[in-house]
Amino acid sequence: MPPSERYEFGEFVLDATERRLLCRDVVVHLAPKAHDVLVELVRNAGHLVTRHQLLERVWPNAFVEEGILGVYVSGLRKALEGDGRHASFIETVPRSGYRFVAAVTKSSAELRAPTQAPAGSLKAAELVGWGRKHLFAASFFRVADAVSAFQAAVDIDPTYAAAHAGLAIARISQAALRAMPLRDAYTLAKASALRALALDDRCADAVVALGAVLFLSEWDWIGAERSFQRALEFDPNNSEALVFYGALMDALSRLDRGLQFKQKALERDPSSGFVLVQIAVSFWNQRRYYDTIEWANKALAVEPGHSMARELIGGAFWKLGDFKRMTETDVEHARSFGASGETLAMVQARGAALEQAFHAGGYAAVARCILERTSSDDIRRASLVLPFLLGETGELDAAFTELDRAFDIRDPALPHLAVAPGWDCLRGDPRFDALLMRMGLCSCGGNDDSPTAN
Repeated sequence: MPPSERYEFGEFVLDATERRLLCRDVVVHLAPKAHDVLVELVRNAGHLVTRHQLLERVWPNAFVEEGILGVYVSGLRKALEGDGRHASFIETVPRSGYRFVAAVTKSSAELRAPTQAPAGSLKAAELVGWGRKHLFAASFFRVADAVSAFQAAVDIDPTYAAAHAGLAIARISQAALRAMPLRDAYTLAKASALRALALDDRCADAVVALGAVLFLSEWDWIGAERSFQRALEFDPNNSEALVFYGALMDALSRLDRGLQFKQKALERDPSSGFVLVQIAVSFWNQRRYYDTIEWANKALAVEPGHSMARELIGGAFWKLGDFKRMTETDVEHARSFGASGETLAMVQARGAALEQAFHAGGYAAVARCILERTSSDDIRRASLVLPFLLGETGELDAAFTELDRAFDIRDPALPHLAVAPGWDCLRGDPRFDALLMRMGLCSCGGNDDSPTAN
């Protein structure tokens, strides 16, 4: 028989020889690869194990994306730290890998016969990991997969706060992508966030979820900021808390501060398409269009189907007056959704018409060309650009009628009304400042780094 290899830490015994993890003599079910990841971390307790080393040792001779490690580590944390246990076992080392930080001793004692425990807990954690992967790809189609994964995790373990929190963020994403009616998405998001907090009011993910609801659907800027601050007290390395906090700072015209929060998130999660595209958003709000394109392309290198990244690139080329490259971006976007050859040809023809209109009459002519070719309902379904297009053509009364409609339905494009360059054609009109005041936003249109009002 091979020599026994057993380790003790906290309430756990890891029997690497028997491929078994026990907590107080009860079996904790792990997926095979999750077990292998845990063994490598425990064997090297106190020391950094890089992502590259884990991939080589757990998946030898196989190509596996680094992102799968996050899924298994998330599942392990749930297995080790759930059920009321608040000890921290696995530390994320930004840009590098992971470190097992609990005290570990080798065990020579004979194990008592274990009892069996349900396998659902770890399965739910794995589903949450996959849900997060789908969610932060920010694809119109994958957000539905995220909802399904989080809901499946909730069905397996209704007491799992992180699953409810993930479901709340996924509903907010459905609203942002207009994948379901806004009112329904916001109502479901808030219910899931509150459920997560009721289950565990110290769960950082749950607090982030509530902050996202307050920020993006209720426009409660102070409540959202306090939520993100509280989440970072619980987990200073929470990337989602840092990104949402940065987005909130952008909305409040504190652009430098917003970018700083997102850059901190990047230090902790450098390969996240979600973080990369949010940095591109900051540069968009700062009107740094070449930087917007650069960072959106970095996001696409990680997540080729990232809808927001392609929209940002197209918007930046619009602002730069480069309609040829904007059309190329639109074609690639359509191709990423599996568009037919006929559809691609229509996108190219529209782009050629826009370029011709721009040379003939500038932005007003381009906006008029789009309005003539596209119905108002189709424009609304695509994104909130109708008031902007009407503003570009000088039809200000119609533009502000549309903005009022957007205000009434809490359109997800409005939180950044004070800073986003798409609204520049409407700035200076008293009605625009009045709308900002109704939303509780600064009308300075600049980069105000004064503290948020209390």
